[in-house]
Amino acid sequence: MKGRASHFGARALIALLWLLHFLPLPLLALLGQGLGALLWHAARPRRRIALRNLELCFPELDPAARTRLAREHFGWMGRAMLERGLLSFASARRLKRLTHYVGDIELASTSDKPVMWLTPHFAGLEWAGPLLMLEQSCPGISIYQRQSNPVFDEELKRSRSRFGRVELVSRHDGIRQVLRRIREGWVFMNLPDMDFGLKDAAFVPFFGVPAATLLAPARMAASLDMVVQPIIVTILPGGRGYQVEACAPLQGYPSGDAAADAAFLNRWLEERIRRNPAQYLWVHKRFKTRPEGVPSVYR
Repeated sequence: MKGRASHFGARALIALLWLLHFLPLPLLALLGQGLGALLWHAARPRRRIALRNLELCFPELDPAARTRLAREHFGWMGRAMLERGLLSFASARRLKRLTHYVGDIELASTSDKPVMWLTPHFAGLEWAGPLLMLEQSCPGISIYQRQSNPVFDEELKRSRSRFGRVELVSRHDGIRQVLRRIREGWVFMNLPDMDFGLKDAAFVPFFGVPAATLLAPARMAASLDMVVQPIIVTILPGGRGYQVEACAPLQGYPSGDAAADAAFLNRWLEERIRRNPAQYLWVHKRFKTRPEGVPSVYR
């Protein structure tokens, strides 16, 4: 009975996103900002995590400034949640009209080496894969976190693979399929900035705080001789659409020293976050894993 109820709730939410996607983007953006304001008051644990992360990463800001930044962040996340329906249901023509591309977005299709897209967790992250695949002639593959609700899981896989030839591999299924596809010339979309514990990770400074940082991106890029291209998606204010920036490939990365490469990537990401801090994912416990004997920063 509980399972049926959760499936019904998931389908109802997906139906709501389908209805909302018909709205003009400026109106949908306004509703998303309202949802963010509501979540600021209702999602207290996430609010505390965001404020703590900002305290650790921006100690030069006073508490009032960090609170304003966190509230703005919730507004962007509210927009990302409601506008998710556009990715799931809007036509390719409408999505292209809403998207502003910057940089060499066709590198993955023209490079003579396999390409890794590094896509850090900004609010518009979900837009990166589907919108870039609209413009590619090569297929793509990514690792994803399997959802506990099977209805949400199927919808997630469907929406992320609407355009182009895309495969999603669960994090629990290993890396063999990903490696095989990369060798076949598929572009690999990689999310490098989450705390997954110390497996294949090292403590590397992130805004001056030791953070468990994955070593796998650099090791994979080195072993497969990959070109590494960061992708940054920015939600534009006022419902003006989305900017997908295909950054210049990272020079000197990988270097052969995975720990040094992780530190380099964190420094690069810090610089990008400082340009638009409110759209980075501050509600994630980025510093959850601590060195042995060091207490949690989230208590």
